[in-house]
Amino acid sequence: MEKLEFKIRIEASREKIWDVLWGDSTYPQWTAPFSEGSRAEGDWSKGSKVSFLNADDEGMIATVVENIPNEQMSIRHIGMVNKGVVDYDSAATQAWSGAMEEYWLTTIADQSELTVKTDITEEYKDYFTRAWPKALEVVKTLAEQ
Repeated sequence: MEKLEFKIRIEASREKIWDVLWGDSTYPQWTAPFSEGSRAEGDWSKGSKVSFLNADDEGMIATVVENIPNEQMSIRHIGMVNKGVVDYDSAATQAWSGAMEEYWLTTIADQSELTVKTDITEEYKDYFTRAWPKALEVVKTLAEQ
């Protein structure tokens, strides 16, 4: 796996950006560039499981490794969901298992910077390289409103 990194400066507080990232109403908005109808099911607490699902109940299952409010969220992918069926063992799941997705918020002058670091397989590199910048622009728009 390769680690990709994306950054964006946002004219909003880290608290506002955090709320946009993990809020029930805003999460589906900023993740739409990945898949329309995206949603997260879980409570985001450290050690908990979160399901990242699309409108067809397909997606990934992850464990929250770290949750430091307004600063860092780290997620480790551990499984996949296909038509509502959880899979921890298939070859496709094993290709992703252990992949990390990390969100960091820092203050730079009068702005906040959101950095996303994500492990990616070669198969999905082009897709995520195109989708992440679009998603971060939506985060920026929502946070700056």
